[in-house]
Amino acid sequence: MTTAASGRDSAAHRAATGWRCRERGAASVLAVAIVGATLALTVLVVPFAATAVLTQRAENAADAAALAAADALSGALPGTPCTLAVVTAARNGARLVSCEVDGPAASVTVVMSALGIEFAAAARAGPPGWTE
Repeated sequence: MTTAASGRDSAAHRAATGWRCRERGAASVLAVAIVGATLALTVLVVPFAATAVLTQRAENAADAAALAAADALSGALPGTPCTLAVVTAARNGARLVSCEVDGPAASVTVVMSALGIEFAAAARAGPPGWTE
């Protein structure tokens, strides 16, 4: 309880601190604005980050499929090159759309679907220095 002697009920005190009463709840509004801005930024950034990750996954699947085909060509793995490329692409969540053998080198193209978008990647594997 306040007393007049303490000066807290005086008109001068109310006039001096009256502005503080009008600022009550401003921190809540600021917190809501910060949360809203963070949410909006997240909604904008996440699709771009997901696209980068899915593109990298498609490239990894293409690299693995090309390496499997090149290993079959070299005799390191039993089987036909393009069959191994199909299996390897599928194990990485991709679909092989083309497989070409050129001497000891193999070129593949894979497609990976995610978020309703198709990501394509191509890779080539073979001995060092091999050119067409």
